[in-house]
Amino acid sequence: MVEVSNRQNKLEAFGRLLQVMEDLRAGCPWDMKQTWESLRHLTIEEVYELGDAILDNDAEEIKKEIGDIFLHLVFYAKIGEEKKAFDVADVLNSICEKLIHRHPHIYGDVKVQDEDEVKANWERLKLKEGKKSVLEGVPGSLPAMVKAQRIQEKARGVGFDWENSQQVWEKVKEEINEFQEACETKSESEQMEELGDVLFSLINYARFKNLNPEEALERTNKKFIARFQYLESSIAKEGKNWDDLDLTEMDVYWNEAKKLGL
Repeated sequence: MVEVSNRQNKLEAFGRLLQVMEDLRAGCPWDMKQTWESLRHLTIEEVYELGDAILDNDAEEIKKEIGDIFLHLVFYAKIGEEKKAFDVADVLNSICEKLIHRHPHIYGDVKVQDEDEVKANWERLKLKEGKKSVLEGVPGSLPAMVKAQRIQEKARGVGFDWENSQQVWEKVKEEINEFQEACETKSESEQMEELGDVLFSLINYARFKNLNPEEALERTNKKFIARFQYLESSIAKEGKNWDDLDLTEMDVYWNEAKKLGL
């Protein structure tokens, strides 16, 4: 009984959001002007804000950002309804049908051993649906690091992958050597190409170690920012300027920041 009541609460909350969207679209000058195109960059910003909240492990902020994204999704569906293209029910039924179709191990009689088999089945089903390439689902506008990871994951889904992480690590070392050589003897264009190979192979190795390279780099970004801002603050408190310090003196403050756990 409690479970049924909880489900009803969720349905009512979603219905409330739909009604609020109706009200805003009918009466708010800003909301009335919005289009799919005008919302696009705002939606991207909201997703990044959710990503920040997840990295900060801030549950309250995650809840708020999920709400913002829900609003955007309902907004897109409302505009679709106005265009007589689709409505929110079409959107939700469509994703439900896709999930049911692509999970035959749940809704059919297919047997799977592990997560890798699930992913492989997913990619094969997409090809049967008319996709010409397993890489079609990788958005062209993704940041390069995220795109590289998704490309590798999708290739793995159809069996195109290294056998173990040691093979990948050997490839990383090979690419680093080639990049170093290019920096010493080759053109800038060739150096860029070799640098790309190094980054791609490192992302591949991270994937084998179940590490998210985007998250890892962002954590390092945050760490650098915190330590650098401590350095700035310390210099200002002592009434000094950047020109008053050499790198060795700056390192003193930097190491202080590290000891403080920044």
